[in-house]
Amino acid sequence: MRGRRLPGQDEYEQNLRDLSDASVHRNFDPYIDIDWDSPKLAIVPDDPRWVLSDRIDPIGRTDWYKAQPLEKQIKMGMWRQANVAKVGLQFESVLIRGLMQYTAAQPNDSVEFRYATHEAKEECNHTLMFQEFVNRIGADVPGGQWWFRRLSLFIPLAATTFPTIFYMGVLGGEEPIDHIQKQFLRSTEGQHPAMTAVMQLHVAEEARHISFAHQRLEQVIPARGPLPRFLLSLALPIVMRVLLTAIAVPPRQFRREFDIPREVWHEMYWRSPESKETKREVFGDVRLLAKRTGLMNPVSRLVWRALGIDGRASRFRSEPAYSAAA
Repeated sequence: MRGRRLPGQDEYEQNLRDLSDASVHRNFDPYIDIDWDSPKLAIVPDDPRWVLSDRIDPIGRTDWYKAQPLEKQIKMGMWRQANVAKVGLQFESVLIRGLMQYTAAQPNDSVEFRYATHEAKEECNHTLMFQEFVNRIGADVPGGQWWFRRLSLFIPLAATTFPTIFYMGVLGGEEPIDHIQKQFLRSTEGQHPAMTAVMQLHVAEEARHISFAHQRLEQVIPARGPLPRFLLSLALPIVMRVLLTAIAVPPRQFRREFDIPREVWHEMYWRSPESKETKREVFGDVRLLAKRTGLMNPVSRLVWRALGIDGRASRFRSEPAYSAAA
């Protein structure tokens, strides 16, 4: 890479070469690696495997949802999972456009250019996979919150104007999706195999993408001056909290479609003890990143706490939630 060499630059670049090689030798195609037309993956009406889990899903654990007729529980489950996939597609679309914006500004011989382009290619496959999943469920879901869909037109521009904030946003979207999908994969009993297949493929490749975002931030943030680091320490929890809402909270159409009472909605997001704990669990790895880069200070800790996403940092990246809780 051209320009000023940062401490640890050689190790950072070698890690990116390793990630690029992994993208070459271990990658997936959703139309080859998922047998969409298999009878096992067929999506049919009245399948009870779409009922939302009362152990994992904030909707599924409410007494109101459990009291609904089975037919309605199934319809809500299908709509919910289709919308989760649509949100994932929309976030990946923002990421792809931002990565292309970022790579266009890279110099010749940039290892970041190669890896980021590999990642964009993989994210394109993810958007194909998510849309295929939505189409087969057949629900006309909108995806993310209306404000996220509007802002998604402009967010990619931050990849070159404010790249550090952009990569914080990458983690703000990828960490909640990855956390939720890993929870589902640890408890696949009774889960529809089409959803399992989509999550397995996504989690396998997303590990590289999350690793890159962490490594890039760990490389560039410590080299910033005291004032920029302080401002970034305040920005990090705010970006995480805003994108958690964009990714995890269903749009209003879901509430209207299934006539969910307002008090139940507020219990799910984020007043119940379980949902509050989920908010904290999701960002254990990001709090670890904040500690490693000097972004966890007395003032930023107050911001993390005020936003309800404070807690112990992970001991290592991708530490399972049950281990963190222990």
